[in-house]
Amino acid sequence: QVQLVESGGGLVQAGGSLRLSCAASGRTISSYVMGWFRQAPGKEREFVAAISRSGGSIYYADSVKGRFTISRDNAKNTVYLQMNSLKPEDTAVYYCAAARYVGQLTPIDTTYDYWGQGTQVTVSS
Repeated sequence: QVQLVESGGGLVQAGGSLRLSCAASGRTISSYVMGWFRQAPGKEREFVAAISRSGGSIYYADSVKGRFTISRDNAKNTVYLQMNSLKPEDTAVYYCAAARYVGQLTPIDTTYDYWGQGTQVTVSS
């Protein structure tokens, strides 16, 4: 079992930045592909970014490419999402997820085995 806890969300003006953290416990995340997803009110959950076990491969949704950066520190058992140039449409609950049995980065949420409780990000215009 892996427990994931997100933090770092909040209210920010458009154009601002936030850094989300996802702290894992229970098992080391070095064996897991890690991902970030988000869900806005009334919308389906959508993929944001994923990072390979070593951190050597990264995959972004087109909507955040060039603005968001995913990273991981396996020694600290933590994954990060640096969000810059935030837009009102980035407003959502952001979730961290861990996938154990995937061979490559995936944007499909059903392939992830463990999820955090989410952290709210609100971007005002």
